[in-house]
Amino acid sequence: MIELGKYAGAVLGAYGLSLAVLGGLIWQTLAANLRARRDLERQENRG
Repeated sequence: MIELGKYAGAVLGAYGLSLAVLGGLIWQTLAANLRARRDLERQENRG
């Protein structure tokens, strides 16, 4: 692993936070896509 010295905690924490935010955004995007597909399917079946 790369030697981070005294900033290892801050750097790894920033990486962890970034990955958590990115994961949340991906989850939110997939959930919104699923909702939109369901709504579209309902609208198509209604007509």
